[in-house]
Amino acid sequence: MSEVIRIKGFTNETLDWKAWLDVVNISEASAEQIAILEESHPKAKESDYYLFLAHQPEILRQRSAAFNAIMYAPGGMPRAERELSTAVVSRINGCVYCASVHAQRFEQLAKRNDSIKQVFTDPHSAGVNEREKAIVLFSILLTEKPDAVTASDIQALKSAGLTDAEILDLIHSVAIFAWANRLMLNLGEPIFPSA
Repeated sequence: MSEVIRIKGFTNETLDWKAWLDVVNISEASAEQIAILEESHPKAKESDYYLFLAHQPEILRQRSAAFNAIMYAPGGMPRAERELSTAVVSRINGCVYCASVHAQRFEQLAKRNDSIKQVFTDPHSAGVNEREKAIVLFSILLTEKPDAVTASDIQALKSAGLTDAEILDLIHSVAIFAWANRLMLNLGEPIFPSA
């Protein structure tokens, strides 16, 4: 990771997350719970988030399949831009944990952190070029006022160079973080590294 960023309560540091409710005890987990944890994420068996969601293994399976398809599918919008949009959504929704994860992923993929500093400082003015600015502003609009999106907002994305497939990827990544942020925000809390 590059330099540590801490701005307005948001960070690019690796955070932990603690569930407020009981998680599945891995030593007592069913075969179905173990299977879904193993297919969800490499560290799912150590994560309070996944261990809590494993109480409903089929919902976790569907969540993980949708998340992985949206965030990691080849083609369409570049991965770094998907990560930027989800960092923006997480910043707007106040999800410190998700913002940190996706800030890190953006930095790894884009090899820079300038846009992340901007997102944490003032998301409404973030973006280092017209394409990024369009992605950021659309991500904010769809997060704050999903009923206010119009054809002209889609046209603004096209004018900034996004293809139809990239716009669909952007909408999917913003939409899944409406779900992801609400799970994280309402089931537990981020834990910052010890200073």
